[in-house]
Amino acid sequence: MTLRSFETTQQQQARENYGLLKKGIWLYVLLLLFEGALRKWLLPGFSPLLLIRDPLAIFLIFKSRSQGLLKMNAYIVCMFIIAVAGIYTAILFGHGNIWVALYGARILLIHFPLIFVIGNIFNRNDVIAVGRMLLLVSIPMVILTVMQFYSPQSAWVNRSVTGDEAGAGFAGALGFFRPPGTFSFTNGNALFFSLVASFVFYFWFNQKEIKKLVLWAATAAVLVSVPFSISRTLFFEVALSAVFAGVYILHKPQHIGKMLLALTGIVVLFILLSNYPSFQLAVDAFTTRFDSANENEGGINGVLGDRYLGTMIGAITGAADLPFFGYGMGMGTSVGAVLIAGKSGLILAEDEWARNISELGLLMGFSLILVRLVFFIKLAFAAYKKLSVDDLLPWMLVSFGIVNIPQGQWAQPTALGFGIVIAGLLLASLRNTTANERV
Repeated sequence: MTLRSFETTQQQQARENYGLLKKGIWLYVLLLLFEGALRKWLLPGFSPLLLIRDPLAIFLIFKSRSQGLLKMNAYIVCMFIIAVAGIYTAILFGHGNIWVALYGARILLIHFPLIFVIGNIFNRNDVIAVGRMLLLVSIPMVILTVMQFYSPQSAWVNRSVTGDEAGAGFAGALGFFRPPGTFSFTNGNALFFSLVASFVFYFWFNQKEIKKLVLWAATAAVLVSVPFSISRTLFFEVALSAVFAGVYILHKPQHIGKMLLALTGIVVLFILLSNYPSFQLAVDAFTTRFDSANENEGGINGVLGDRYLGTMIGAITGAADLPFFGYGMGMGTSVGAVLIAGKSGLILAEDEWARNISELGLLMGFSLILVRLVFFIKLAFAAYKKLSVDDLLPWMLVSFGIVNIPQGQWAQPTALGFGIVIAGLLLASLRNTTANERV
């Protein structure tokens, strides 16, 4: 074999490995969207499907490392140290269950490094392709959401992952339940349409990159999903994407015409949908839920301040009563609650930062929070700089990542998946198709 033929073979093998990694990332995204459907409708009660993305993540990490496409960085090293230390402290000073500790550590050891795999393997074109796919999926997803909204919890479309007739919906308002879509829990549906919304706003400013019929249909899907989801989180996320689009207009006023076109389309769609009693009923359920929940939490200021801005302060001030090393890594997850306390649900805290500190103690828990915060802030600044060259894509992804990267509830597998995917896509969107730009 000549030197040239050897080099050609090596290059071909490298391209094949690169293509395999891309397919693996696409599979991870698709499993995130449809893992719940597998658990609910094909293999109900088969609990190992909860971890179906974990072996794939491990494969992608080791394959990327072997090809020199994933290098250690400060973020990965910090998370590795926290995870390993957390395993030991959980066994020695915490709950003492090795399996619970490993389940909690997998978030940092397996899924967090996947962010950089996605960021290194995907490029801007791949991110746009994912966006197109999400917009297409949103159309049947919103139809399923409407079906679940009007169907009893005993109906097949509302079956839970255990296969029982209690249903997978969650209490909403006016006797209606929050639909889960293809996901195992309702938060997945809200996260999905929130991510779709960020891409919808992007494509309205870049209509040449998508078919207009798909864009209009996906816009309608997001608009319909808000009342039918009975989810305040989805409402706030869509509003946040609109605010980020507004910042873009302030930065690039020449695009105000596209923004007005998008807003006009949304208003027209809303007026048309309001003529249907079924849509109006969903709006009534949503507004009832919105008003009652806001009253309980002290109005809009209380919702935004307590749920999104005050959680870190509360997590730190509440750490005084915690053991120095916390109660042990993994104990704040739903699986940890079952293995330790014998009951489902989160037994330490619902807020992510409070969970981190409750599990790991103030020193390690705050360190973990700080890594996520610093990482996100660096991404956000890099995305904002892209606006100077009229590149909106990273900035709109930040509108979804601003909650889900620094303080998303990663103890829950679906929320973890969306947090990892948006961080990876955001990293990849900051790269050109011809050159590897690093944050």
